[in-house]
Amino acid sequence: MASHNESIIREPLITGKDITYAKITDDVLRPVENMPTKAWWIGFTVASLGALLWVFAVSYTFWYGIGSWGLNKTVGWAWDITGFVWWVGIGHAGTLISAVLLLFRQNWRNSINRSAEAMTIFAVICAATYIVAHMGRPWMAIYSLPIPNQYGSLWVNFNSPLIWDVFAISTYFSVSLVFWYCGLLPDIASIRDRATGLRRKIYSICSFGWTGSVKTWQRFETISLILAGIATPLVLSVHTIVSMDFATSLEPGWHTTIFPPYFVAGAIFSGFAMVQTLLLVTRKVLALENYITMFHIEAMNKIILVTGSIVGVAYITEFFIAYYSGGEYEQYTFLNRFIGPYWWAGCMMYGCNVLMTQLMWFKRVRTNIQISWALSIVVNIGMWFERFVIIVTSLHRDYIPSSWAMFYPTWIDVSVFIGSIGVFFTLFLLFIRVLPSVAMAEVKLLLKGSSEQAKKKLIAEGHQDPEEVEFYKEALTKFDSVELADYQKA
Repeated sequence: MASHNESIIREPLITGKDITYAKITDDVLRPVENMPTKAWWIGFTVASLGALLWVFAVSYTFWYGIGSWGLNKTVGWAWDITGFVWWVGIGHAGTLISAVLLLFRQNWRNSINRSAEAMTIFAVICAATYIVAHMGRPWMAIYSLPIPNQYGSLWVNFNSPLIWDVFAISTYFSVSLVFWYCGLLPDIASIRDRATGLRRKIYSICSFGWTGSVKTWQRFETISLILAGIATPLVLSVHTIVSMDFATSLEPGWHTTIFPPYFVAGAIFSGFAMVQTLLLVTRKVLALENYITMFHIEAMNKIILVTGSIVGVAYITEFFIAYYSGGEYEQYTFLNRFIGPYWWAGCMMYGCNVLMTQLMWFKRVRTNIQISWALSIVVNIGMWFERFVIIVTSLHRDYIPSSWAMFYPTWIDVSVFIGSIGVFFTLFLLFIRVLPSVAMAEVKLLLKGSSEQAKKKLIAEGHQDPEEVEFYKEALTKFDSVELADYQKA
């Protein structure tokens, strides 16, 4: 892994002085083993109120039916499917970080993969709640699976992209859950060994008898690679299938072959933005600046910049194809996004997703925590409006002007969406309270070769090229967790 010494010009993945294996364990497990802080209680209280709002809004929907939403005969999909696609997209970054970057041996993933994987699972849960709520008869949800019965097999309609959604998302959730939990096993065992009483028994059961032997670690590495290989195609397939909910129709604005890559890029774009939103707060509140460093923040900002630019190119391509196709209905659909009654949503979509992310070309922006956090929120606002524009503006004016209609969300629509955000943050706050938010076992692999103190030792030995040392010192100026005064003597 990273047991050898890396080149001095590589930025450190762990900062701080006197970092040991024991200190990493103490720092990461501090939120788990100690009483919750005031900041955690404030966040949990607010998130729990949002979750209660979700329970009330969904219960109201079940009692009074889908008519309590703002849907009508023309706009049959709106906030519900917008929220579903938005949450599925957010869940993509976790698998990309945990699986794809593992296969490419990108060691900077080690500090952020645990929280990103947890975020994936919670986001998919929030997405699934929209599907069940939209069924109208949620107790019939079981029939979306091909379940044999006493009258013969009762098969679903495999020609429907909605059934593809069921299989794709359930597979994605299952693999992500297994991948996340397998990675947790050595860390749960560490908590077990430090706990007493009932907590020790609970963590002992959850650790599945982890012993830490060489054979155990060998199997751990093997299963991690196997699961990464299984999960990697899911990064591409899940949102591709979600895009086919729209692309396989004949609706102007939906019937386009660019949707699969466009949706996948958008999903990674919004997923990394949500990871930034969560981790920038988590690293500060939990005092994890030495493990989630400015290098991680800048690397994620670069991915947001690249995927945001891909999304921007997709927007331009959509408009060009609509113009080049000569189809008047297709042309009007895209023109309607600018001059129609939902022009403001289109402006939010293009402004947040394309224009604002171009600020990340500047290093000062990429390495500024406050700006990065604000832009990550802006990105997810823009991605929500992207799904809203694609769905609602394509439906509300169709082939027959007499059937044109406007969509106005009800308070139930808004409450279900805000409540789902509350559910998401409630689950995430509970996660960082009972499980380590940073993968201790994987971060420890970086200590001997990729940490600041390992590189400082190389400089002290005096065998490094002076130009490379100066380059390394210059790179450290962006780190908020490095004491530059220590390098004056060196």
